[in-house]
Amino acid sequence: MATDLTDAAVPGLVAELGLPGIVDVHVHFMPDRVLRKVWQYFDEAGPLVGRRWPISYRGDDDDRLAVLRALGVRAFPALSYPHRPGMAQWLNAWAAQFAAATPDNVASGTFFPEPGAADYVAAAIERGTRIFKAHVQVGQYDPGDPLLDPVWGVLAEAAVPVVVHCGNGPVPGVHTGAEPFAQVLARHPGLVAVVAHLGMPEYTAFLDLADRHPGVHLDTTMAFTDFTEAQAPFPRDERSRLEALGLQGRVLYGSDFPNIPYPFAHQVESLVRLDLGDEWLRAVLWGNGARLLGVPR
Repeated sequence: MATDLTDAAVPGLVAELGLPGIVDVHVHFMPDRVLRKVWQYFDEAGPLVGRRWPISYRGDDDDRLAVLRALGVRAFPALSYPHRPGMAQWLNAWAAQFAAATPDNVASGTFFPEPGAADYVAAAIERGTRIFKAHVQVGQYDPGDPLLDPVWGVLAEAAVPVVVHCGNGPVPGVHTGAEPFAQVLARHPGLVAVVAHLGMPEYTAFLDLADRHPGVHLDTTMAFTDFTEAQAPFPRDERSRLEALGLQGRVLYGSDFPNIPYPFAHQVESLVRLDLGDEWLRAVLWGNGARLLGVPR
């Protein structure tokens, strides 16, 4: 079992597992002024953060790309998210340019409950966008908003995955929790959704959603780390379900890079410490994300 894993040692651990690298489904790249506002919010421990949260990986895009590549991350999205109407299309245009210039980036997009959202989501998919991000907590919107219903429908029909931050962590939002998103899934059972952060702290409720809906996946982002376990520990009696879902292809590696308050290696180490076996690690670190995003070995 790995202990005190360093960033420099991550590629070696991955190679020992026989993997070509890591597929990280939860990475953030944004326009510079947007990302710096996000960092300022974390630095100030804003109301949606709720605690001290130092950013471990600053620097410009090139610096952070170099870090990811040195870690052995072979494919990743550039997740962004709007907090008001009128932002999503601009963020999507930036993301498309970033993907075109970054071969290992998986083209990503976002949306907000506003008129025309289904149209610009469909247009982004037509242009090659392969994954979307919805942030219910930051956007402070109901995922069941009628303006979003056609968006979920477009995504479900196209089978394009969407990473959804809909859990109550780190701080509950107006419309967070399992039940609001369960209502979306009831109307769109074919939706391919990746629940961010394993839905923390409502792990069991989101595992239940995954059991009921074969399109629901869970990402490991920040789960099992010392930072998270101190306040929202994963229930030990759910380990068997986590193991089974991972082997079924529905637990994906996510890091939240660069907005994490510890080294990237600690997230990897936290998965190793679960002691769920090498097959599970291979599936989570590479296979499941590669399948979902169409990443060739």
